[in-house]
Amino acid sequence: MKIKFTLTLLLFLIFSLNHELFAQVAYSKIPIDRLESAYEKYKESAITDRRFKHADLQPLIQKHSDEFKIENLGESVEGKSVTSMSWGNGQTKVMLWSQMHGNESTATMSLFDLFNFLEGKNDGHDELRDLLKNQINLKFIPMINPDGADAFKRRNALDIDLNRDAISQISPEAVILKKARDDFEPEFGFNLHDQQIYYNVANTPKQATISLLAPAYNYETEINEVRGRAMQTIAGMNELLQELIPGQVGKYDDAFEPRAFGDNIQKWGTSTILIESGGYLGDPEKQYIRKINFMIILNALHQIATKGYEQYTTEQYFAIPDNGFQLMDLIINEMQVKVNEKWFPLDLAIRRRESENASGYFMSGLVEDVGDMQVFFGFETLDATGLQYTEGKVCPTAFESADKISGAEAMDLLRQGFLGVKVKNGEARAVHGLPILVLKTTEKYAGGWTTGSVPNFFLAKEGALKYAVINGYLIDLENPKKQEFRNRVY
Repeated sequence: MKIKFTLTLLLFLIFSLNHELFAQVAYSKIPIDRLESAYEKYKESAITDRRFKHADLQPLIQKHSDEFKIENLGESVEGKSVTSMSWGNGQTKVMLWSQMHGNESTATMSLFDLFNFLEGKNDGHDELRDLLKNQINLKFIPMINPDGADAFKRRNALDIDLNRDAISQISPEAVILKKARDDFEPEFGFNLHDQQIYYNVANTPKQATISLLAPAYNYETEINEVRGRAMQTIAGMNELLQELIPGQVGKYDDAFEPRAFGDNIQKWGTSTILIESGGYLGDPEKQYIRKINFMIILNALHQIATKGYEQYTTEQYFAIPDNGFQLMDLIINEMQVKVNEKWFPLDLAIRRRESENASGYFMSGLVEDVGDMQVFFGFETLDATGLQYTEGKVCPTAFESADKISGAEAMDLLRQGFLGVKVKNGEARAVHGLPILVLKTTEKYAGGWTTGSVPNFFLAKEGALKYAVINGYLIDLENPKKQEFRNRVY
């Protein structure tokens, strides 16, 4: 009896020691250099920018048909396929879906990098890959809204925001996503989006390059086991993000939206993690943010496979700063404007938004607000003390086309007081890269400093022109810097 008790105790101690050792291995984070090397090796070279179409992805999906189970889930409003890709044979099910909004494509790029990684072998990552394959079962839907993606717009072909169609399911794409979740019944879900570049970490000038959220499942924003797991996983993701982009991670507002997929999928029992890709200075095509997505998603999958998220707390989740919406492209401080023959100093806050047309995308500048702008932060800020708002003129000589005007000629015209030039040929709304207004349809240009105006004007000191503001771009007439313009012909 004593021998039996001693043997049982010994087996218990061995099991406990092995369990402790396993836990230590399971909870160890993947080193950043390993994540970076995996990304560099497996980055999908066929995708180089944010604007790609449904047809571009089809051969990239099919090339993974040997390792992934590929399934056509249905069709969009315009008849384009919505495809899922499945990998792994573990017990824990995880579903990831991207591009519910057609112009939010950053995470889609990173998913194709991840597909390449999961198919790799003999590269130093086999242990991680085998762990994922044996512990989790992955279902990816890389493009939920192909019609919106082809037009590079948020909504689908019915002009419906799919993220507000989880309950009524008017759209076929919403029906597809709901059925995929119900049939698969994932324990974890990743809802992958992009947010505007003007989101910041609240009350700081830092962009919220990545924002995270464990969506609420009711108006009371209560925390149950399902939502708590999502919060713990996000806390682990944030730990990695603070090494990659310190101070540039925000927490999205968790007010319950009863029509949204993220909120309802959380409600339906899937621990749901929202990733919103914002902006990063010098990364207009979001290629660095693509890399960050790859790293944090792979890291999160490792957490799920090992239950490593259990070492994190909901308190760590709530410690992530909130998102703000305080960033502007350009802030001009103390600009003098003349009203009723009196000069007044005021601040201008300007944003430039992307729009699409047949020639590509162009920027549309707008004065967002006027007055005291001290609560905002600018990607670019000008102290305009002593500078006066000055209107410009249109050059009386018409040019053949925008292609016939050089950047140097455009700068000379600006220095002469001409904000705009007329062209005889060329399509209205065609995109050009000149630092001047190109007018096809009128001899006048829209411009002003009041809220809602298109910001086209000069800043002068004692009558001498110092700066031009063209479509919200600031141009130093004495010391112009190299910058890319995406203006359109008016």
